[in-house]
Amino acid sequence: MVWTRFLTSLKNQTHVTCIKKTLVSRGRGFIQTEGKLKSSVRRFGSTTAGKGEDSFLKWFLLLIPATTFGLGTWQVKRRQWKMELIDGLTRLTTAEPIPLPVDPAELSGLEYRRVRVRGKYDHSKELYILPRSPVDPEKEAREAGRLSSSGETGANVITPFHCTDLGITILVNRGYVPKQKIRPETRMKGQVEGEMEVVGVVRLTETRKPFVPNNDVERNRWHYRDLEAMCQITGAEPIFIDADFGSTVPGGPIGGQTRVTLRNEHMQYIVTWYGLCAATSYMWFAKFIQKI
Repeated sequence: MVWTRFLTSLKNQTHVTCIKKTLVSRGRGFIQTEGKLKSSVRRFGSTTAGKGEDSFLKWFLLLIPATTFGLGTWQVKRRQWKMELIDGLTRLTTAEPIPLPVDPAELSGLEYRRVRVRGKYDHSKELYILPRSPVDPEKEAREAGRLSSSGETGANVITPFHCTDLGITILVNRGYVPKQKIRPETRMKGQVEGEMEVVGVVRLTETRKPFVPNNDVERNRWHYRDLEAMCQITGAEPIFIDADFGSTVPGGPIGGQTRVTLRNEHMQYIVTWYGLCAATSYMWFAKFIQKI
């Protein structure tokens, strides 16, 4: 009896132990399985976030070639506008001259228009705008955009001109003289007397630009075209023309000093922006398309 009870008790304990081992074994498997599941979910989430970030970066970087292409196209239109403006100014300065109108309202819309006047100079009241260099349109087009340009400097000679047919006195930019010829006594041959015809280009008053010195009225050193002040000194009407090259006399200032050359660097900008567009487009393609 005792032995039978001992065997029965031993069997019951062994069964419980097996059950416990089975539960522990199954519990460990569940924990391991749960860990793998969590790891898989975490890896899936990070992969999805990474793909979202890559997609955003992909389309955001595409803005660079798109923007540079737009800027290049804008410069193409700007260049066309600038060329039309230059052509228009050139046509005005080479058109057939018209009689000079004396109405200020009409003159304000005729800048760069060629006009014809007849009268005589008053050399005793010359004004000098300096420093100036002789106008060379081809050279200025080459040097456009440079901080400095080579070449000699001098002055433009502004002389009152009494129009006999209109009965008024205007100001005429006779043209350029080198600095050693600024004083009238050094070019007496060019100080013509008597009545003559002058063809010139209408110019309006100027405002002082940044870094341009103020006009020194007492020393007769002018740095920009201030018609109001010039007319007070000479007693002329606020009408100003640049004499053309054909009005030049031997020994006198060289006419044709109207600058109509505008800075036209748009072709450089076009090449720059389109070049950046091509380079960034290739980099974007190699990064996001070719890699796929």
